[in-house]
Amino acid sequence: MTCELLAVCFEARQPQRVARFWAGVLGREVVDYAGGALLPGEGTQVGLGFVPSRTEKVGPNRIHLHLTSDSLADQQHTVEAALELGARHIDVGQRPEEGHVVPTDPEGNEFCVIEPGNKFLDGCGFLGEIACHGTREVGLFWSAALGWPLVWDHGEETAIQHPLGGTKVAWGGQAPAPEGWRHRQRFDLVPPRHGDVLSEVDRLVSLGATRLDMAGDGTVTLADPDGNRFRVGTPR
Repeated sequence: MTCELLAVCFEARQPQRVARFWAGVLGREVVDYAGGALLPGEGTQVGLGFVPSRTEKVGPNRIHLHLTSDSLADQQHTVEAALELGARHIDVGQRPEEGHVVPTDPEGNEFCVIEPGNKFLDGCGFLGEIACHGTREVGLFWSAALGWPLVWDHGEETAIQHPLGGTKVAWGGQAPAPEGWRHRQRFDLVPPRHGDVLSEVDRLVSLGATRLDMAGDGTVTLADPDGNRFRVGTPR
């Protein structure tokens, strides 16, 4: 059995505030997590975590969220609800003919509200995609790490999805982050039931991860083949 993706985790100066924002947008509950807050995934929808950090945001995030829409009215409703909760519009170079809308959450994390009729995200649920910068190599790594099959593999672009469907995780083929880049997002994993952290770490290292350090609670920080930090914690 492989590990479970517990959450895509965002560092935040006010994690409870940004968690409440996303709880309002997604209609989820907030629970305590790692000194911050967690919005547990529902079914095959990926969970979101928010943990305290004083690290400043520099440039666009290398991970951002894509929300889906059933109709133009539904898309407008999502955008308006997000703005009422504290989002704001941002210009990231999107063209007028493009149908998606790009706001940021209260801590400046970009996300996209996708127009209806997007075939790639058809059937993925409201949180349709975790869109990441990254190489094909890192997409293949995460497919093996999570046991999620590749559902897109064209050129340098890849995407994986839980075997039962739900949120996709995709990489656009971009080069790894520059050396020394401080990431403010990460994946948080838990071992499979009846598994242990160190055995899972050994398996991930055999797939191409690099072990970085271990915290006092037994959580291990690693880096994937693109140098992105992620964590493996104790089973729930």
